[in-house]
Order: sequence, then structure tokens, then C-alpha cells
Amino acid sequence: MSTPRPGADPDEDEQAPRVVIRDRRRIDPITGQPRQVPPDPGGASPAGDDPAGPAAATPPADELAERTADLQRLSAEYANYRRRIDRDRVAVVELAQDRVLAALLPVLDDIDRAREHGDLTGAFKAVADQLSAVLEKNGLEPYGEVGDPFDPTQHEAVMHSTSAEVDGPTCVSVVRRGYRRGDRVLRPAMVAVADPEEPAAETVAETEG
Repeated sequence: MSTPRPGADPDEDEQAPRVVIRDRRRIDPITGQPRQVPPDPGGASPAGDDPAGPAAATPPADELAERTADLQRLSAEYANYRRRIDRDRVAVVELAQDRVLAALLPVLDDIDRAREHGDLTGAFKAVADQLSAVLEKNGLEPYGEVGDPFDPTQHEAVMHSTSAEVDGPTCVSVVRRGYRRGDRVLRPAMVAVADPEEPAAETVAETEG
């Protein structure tokens, strides 16, 4: 029970509203330390504690699914990058090997000429055979033989004629052998090509008659 003020009406003291002062300062003015702000009895939350904030808007399960999708995407991008780097590395190595083999082709041409003239004998023949074996082991394949069907992607025609002995464009002479490695042509074969002879006009007329 409160004590009436001197000279005041007791009934007035009982009817006056009670004033309550709350200190909402976050820093204690005496200690200088942060302090917890007590919750508002009216239900208002302290600043920064909005229940409708990011934490409430994004449930933990949705956030985990989003992070998992990001991780899977990054893993797929890294795997594609690794495959591309490996593929490029193989392509660079093969290109370097092709250049080395292409630089040796004139040497092989000299060996072929020596073989045609009967000069490939003795130690020279042994070295030539060993060189050919090493190049063949590295995938070098010579091609171009008389009687092969003419292929413009594999052969370079330097002479042209007609012949009754062929039924299609055919290599009838090989001027210089070609070389390839796998499905890549390092140098096309230089050949003479013969096409089938066209039937004479008299023969065609007799056939029609």
C-alpha cells in the first residue's frame, strides 16, 4: 500500500495511472557493455529480430537443397573442364608427333628411290629397315599402290588418261607414295589416274540399231 503524499487527496493517488520507465539502451551506461534488451510485453520484437526475416523465409531444407544443387553444378563444370584439358593435351601430343613424322617423309622418299635402283644394301638397308619399323610402330602407314581406286581425299592426281582395262577412276601409276597416321593424311599419294574409255559413236549406233 502506497503512502499518501502530504496534502494530497488519498482518492486522487489511488486513481492516478502508474508510470513505468524502461531503459532500452543496448549499452549499459555504467559498465559500457552490451546488454540484452528485454522483450516488449506488448509483443514487439527488438530491432533486427523480425520473425519474417531471411531465416524464416528460407527453411533449412530448401537452403540445403539449393547448396546441394550448386555443388553438383560446380562438380559437373569441373569434370567437363578436366575432360576438355585431357582432350586438348592428347591433341597437342598427336600434332607434335605428326609434325615429326612429316619431317621424315623426304628421308623415306630417298630410301624408296634407293630401293628401286638396287642401292639399298648392306648397313644402309639395315638402318632403313630399322627406321621404317620405328615409324610404323608410331602409327605411320604408307599407302598408294597401282590398281587402287582413285580417292581425291587420299590421292593427288598429276596425270590423267583413259583405259579400256578399268571400270572406274583407277591409279595406274604411283609417282610418290602417300603416308597417313590413323585417319589423318600426312601427305597424299601422288598418282596417275586412268578413267574408263567411252564407247565409240559407231559402237553406240550399232547397239541402238
